[in-house]
Amino acid sequence: MSTLTLAVRDSSTMLRRNLLHARRYPSLTLNLLLTPVMLLLLFVYIFGDAMSGGAGRSAYIAYIVPGILLMTIGSTVVGTAVSVSTDMSEGIIARFRTMAIHRGSVLIGHVIGSVLQSVASVVLVGAVAVAIGFRSTDATALEWLAAFGLLVLFALALTWIAVGMGLISPNAEAASNNAMPLILLPLISSAFVPIDAMPGWFQPIAEYQPFTPAIETLRGLLLGTEIGHNGWLAVAWCLGLAVLGYFWSASKFNLDPK
Repeated sequence: MSTLTLAVRDSSTMLRRNLLHARRYPSLTLNLLLTPVMLLLLFVYIFGDAMSGGAGRSAYIAYIVPGILLMTIGSTVVGTAVSVSTDMSEGIIARFRTMAIHRGSVLIGHVIGSVLQSVASVVLVGAVAVAIGFRSTDATALEWLAAFGLLVLFALALTWIAVGMGLISPNAEAASNNAMPLILLPLISSAFVPIDAMPGWFQPIAEYQPFTPAIETLRGLLLGTEIGHNGWLAVAWCLGLAVLGYFWSASKFNLDPK
């Protein structure tokens, strides 16, 4: 059996393992999914009229949904960090190291499983958004495809970062805390208010981070707003984080246990 065939076979096995875990223990995924849903409902129905600047609640729904979708990805991958840390602390990784399986298949299974869960979570949150009034009538099929591609690429990038966070965490609680910035960063981006409305000293913090260009790109694809240089920045952030997360995770995973 060739190395590639072995890697594909073992990665598929590990993917099935992670999906079975997610199905048997859905409480973690549901708890993480609740955060973006609650924020969506809170900002629309409690703060919507005040934060819309007179444009109306429906306009504010359209504004915040792209940010909520990306926050959903950040929230979902926290579960990946917890899952990886649990595998490490419970000794199953040590057991896998002694077996005749492709070494990278364990991480690949976690990554692919997390991306699939992120996409499913985005679909569920998107359905809630549509139910409360979100509409994207001007987006073409190509723009929808590009938006979906951006969401998958963003999920892949954050998942590799979450895997690295899980590998360096001594337990599940620490992994959850280490991955918390993936939920908090959207709160200090352009997800809920325009950057121009923020204090001058705070604007660079909101602008020069990975979520803001991704949000503006997704907003432009779905709502027809100006994308400008945000498209290239979003792709660059995704690729950079994915590469960084991959090499970070691989280096930590390949260390021999003490």
